[in-house]
Amino acid sequence: MNIIIITPAGPDSKAGNRATAMRWQRLLEQSGHQVKVETEYQGAPCDLFIALHAWRSSEPIKAFKADWPETPLIVVLTGTDIYYHQHEYPEVTYESMDLSDLLIGLHDLVAQDIPERYADKLLTLRQSADQPDVFGGSRMEPGQFHICVLGHLRDEKDSLRAAIASRHLPEDSNIIVSCAGKPHNDEWRELALKESQSNPRFHWLGELNRPELETLIAVSSVMVISSVMEGGANVISEACRAELPILASDIPGNRGLLGDDYPGYFPAKDDHTLADLMARAENDREFLAELKRRVVELAETFQPEQERQSLEKALALVVSADS
Repeated sequence: MNIIIITPAGPDSKAGNRATAMRWQRLLEQSGHQVKVETEYQGAPCDLFIALHAWRSSEPIKAFKADWPETPLIVVLTGTDIYYHQHEYPEVTYESMDLSDLLIGLHDLVAQDIPERYADKLLTLRQSADQPDVFGGSRMEPGQFHICVLGHLRDEKDSLRAAIASRHLPEDSNIIVSCAGKPHNDEWRELALKESQSNPRFHWLGELNRPELETLIAVSSVMVISSVMEGGANVISEACRAELPILASDIPGNRGLLGDDYPGYFPAKDDHTLADLMARAENDREFLAELKRRVVELAETFQPEQERQSLEKALALVVSADS
């Protein structure tokens, strides 16, 4: 098939949705399809149109369906679509969802958080991550317990929550929190710099390349995911594949990937409970081992071949519906 993927994240972006688009291009090309990733709709015909973001891609979605009403359209629901835009901009967001032939959700609980009328066109897909060359904790440094936070610094990620939590730790704790990510704006840059300067337990590393990220994962014993909203964070896939235990905010986007019985949840924005969990991970070997066992069990659900098969299922559903 000749496929176009639209994402609002530009070619130089390291945002999650750009990474998703490029990974899907690679996986779909492995299946023999021709795939273009674009940030703007150019009017070209194709056999299938995939739009990342119901709200941010609303204009390309409307334009494409106006030009090619019979061509299948898949709309991928992001965290901001589900937990913000459908409530703040319902008309625009739901129009994109109505125009779609298939909706893709990126965690298992999406159906609970969108109107029931869309249930029949929703397919759940788990994002994958490659097998890393190094695993979490494989290069631990003596006398330090490293905790990493990965991802763009922005409100939705509540990116400094682990840093704030580290201020509540006892003096004899060896925990160091390292945050890697590009700030969303100047305000977030200033917040990260200020926290780095005033908090001896916190290091903001800026935006890292892949080898540098792998080194950070290798020295880390735990990853913290503190988001207040997520559509299905790919960083969970990466942590599980790297066998790196996770402490995660108790939100649907995390529960929908880690499961209801995962033992490492804390209430969103609750730095005191997070600090308790961080200290427990540092001092309770059985707890840390249980977290690791859980992420290792989940790792197989985040394999690229699983994601490729899910994409092929999505294509088959829209093609059969169209015929």
